[in-house]
Amino acid sequence: MALHVPRAPGFSSMLKEGARHFSGLEEAVFRNISACKQFANTVKTAYGPNGMNKIVINHIEKLFVTNDAATIIRELEIEHPAAKLMILASEMQEQEIGDGTNFVIMFAGALLENAEELLRLGLTPTEVSEGYEVALAKALEILPTLVVDEVKDPRNINEVKRAMRTSIMSKQNGNEDFLAELITKACVSVLPEETSFNVDNIRVCKILGSGLFSSEVINGMVFKRGVEGDIIKKSKAKVAVFTCAVDIAQTETKGTVLIKTAEELKTFSRGEEHILEEQIKAIADAGVDVIVAGAKFGDMALHYVNKYKMMAVRLNSKFDLRRLCKTVGATALPRLTAPNKEELGYADSIYVDEVGDTSIVVFKLEGKESRVSTIVIRGSTDNYMDDIERAVDDGVNTFKVLSRDGRLVPGAGAVEIELAHRITEHGNTLSGLEQYAVKKFGTALESFVKTLADNSGVKSNEVISKLYAAHSEGNKNAGFDINGNGEILNSKDENILDLYLLKFWGLKYATNAACTILKVDQIIMAKRAGGPKPRQGPADEDD
Repeated sequence: MALHVPRAPGFSSMLKEGARHFSGLEEAVFRNISACKQFANTVKTAYGPNGMNKIVINHIEKLFVTNDAATIIRELEIEHPAAKLMILASEMQEQEIGDGTNFVIMFAGALLENAEELLRLGLTPTEVSEGYEVALAKALEILPTLVVDEVKDPRNINEVKRAMRTSIMSKQNGNEDFLAELITKACVSVLPEETSFNVDNIRVCKILGSGLFSSEVINGMVFKRGVEGDIIKKSKAKVAVFTCAVDIAQTETKGTVLIKTAEELKTFSRGEEHILEEQIKAIADAGVDVIVAGAKFGDMALHYVNKYKMMAVRLNSKFDLRRLCKTVGATALPRLTAPNKEELGYADSIYVDEVGDTSIVVFKLEGKESRVSTIVIRGSTDNYMDDIERAVDDGVNTFKVLSRDGRLVPGAGAVEIELAHRITEHGNTLSGLEQYAVKKFGTALESFVKTLADNSGVKSNEVISKLYAAHSEGNKNAGFDINGNGEILNSKDENILDLYLLKFWGLKYATNAACTILKVDQIIMAKRAGGPKPRQGPADEDD
């Protein structure tokens, strides 16, 4: 008879075998804070124009070399529940603004690091989180007073370019002016009169070879593939889009045909060819110059397409087909029938080009207003072009926010130091225990300038004291010069400007995440469901 071993009394005795339970300050709160601090320290070194790159290899062994926090977070499968809360806050920032994910994680990490000191002094987590909420309300009240500029017209290329430089500079320091001009040109060309700007209308096509400065903007769409037929150029072309194959129609049911003579055999295959020719001729008679299909072109069909002097392009992706329909104003047809006038699209020129050693098909619209714009990125390696694409993505998202709210605040750490200075002063006027948490909120805001200075190889304490001196004299726009040796600059004069909404939502999401993590006093983890065993590595030669 097996010996019955009694389970330890308490909460764990109620849970299944294998479940884990942590409670109290030491086990739950400090453990959560420690995990969040470590995670924030990982992405901290990637902050700012002088941020370091990370090499991330994801679960399918794809390699990423980037300093973009959103990509690092997305590709790392973080398991810790408290760190996941920070990641959720940064994902919300990514959805709302499209930039500033590192801002959220670093600020939440700094708030938790400062909260740990207060908790060890004897404050309760509730008092700390209440103090943080008071400080957040004050910060959001001060923030609108720090606005130094506003983009009133999102169609003004110079205004938009100036506002976009900073977000691109953090990813591609040194190339920001060229990229800002490229992205602004693409975004302004597709900005609609009435409805809001759609990020999906800016496409990116990466072509290996040459250098970044060979990149260009094309009004229309670019596909990395050749054409199917012999004709490689059409001007002022009418476009018909089919989602089906351009080939002899296959019957749905199988049938048996009894052929008795050679004459019958000849007429049988000729009948199929005749039907196909009739279909292609009907399409040509409708005025179609270019046929775009979502599936294959049969050999016989291609012969007739060439015969009637039409261009044939095949796109395998249904999403590309939809975007092309949107670009040229066509309707995708499910069957091989002649389109009517409403179903036809139009492009000013469609041609095959060779960029480097890559064949591309370009659907170009010459007019000032086009529905979709493509940025053709050139670069020496795939990883480098991926990084440029992420910078383009940040720039496009910045434009989306500017078209909604054009207010700008000074960058280079000026806003954070001004807020820290004003919130610490506000903390001194409070009488309750929350004053300590309010002051720590101000200290947490200093972490951005500290990180910028550390990543630039400058003594951070000296920089912060210089900035505080400038801000106490009333110079609200004083920021840290990453190129100088610990010098300060006027961020407005140097055109280092951040989006007002980026700071607004970043402060909100980071504080909410930090307060939620502080209010957790127990972690209860159920036993994992039995799934497939983890993949084993290659066996040793000795085995």
